[in-house]
Amino acid sequence: MTAQAHPVDHELVQAAADVARTRCRGDNHTMAAAARARDGRIVTAVNACHFTGGPCAELVLIGTAAAQGAYELDTIVAVGDRDRGVVPPCGRCRQVLLDYFPALKVIVGQGDRVRTVLIADLLPESYVWADHQLDAG
Repeated sequence: MTAQAHPVDHELVQAAADVARTRCRGDNHTMAAAARARDGRIVTAVNACHFTGGPCAELVLIGTAAAQGAYELDTIVAVGDRDRGVVPPCGRCRQVLLDYFPALKVIVGQGDRVRTVLIADLLPESYVWADHQLDAG
């Protein structure tokens, strides 16, 4: 774990909260995510609930960001609908986020305990997919 403190991007939390409040309706969309791209843009997305497991908001956000040409993300946060506040990424999302963006910062915690941590700190001793690929050349 790293001891370095990272500032909380409150604008990002607010963006996710706004999307959760205005776009999450019913059982199909219950979480919103917002990420700040390296170029400063904010990208948002919602999850797609389905009995087969549907993608979480963080995973939808990766595709949405790519579709908008944002391939490098700096910070991400997920917020639940019905004023549930910041929700940490699930295990699958933690692994995917680590593989796509090893230096990504993630906003976690509730209320006045919201903080920013590195994705690697959410998955200590993690499997890093890129480390186990055979060299093509």
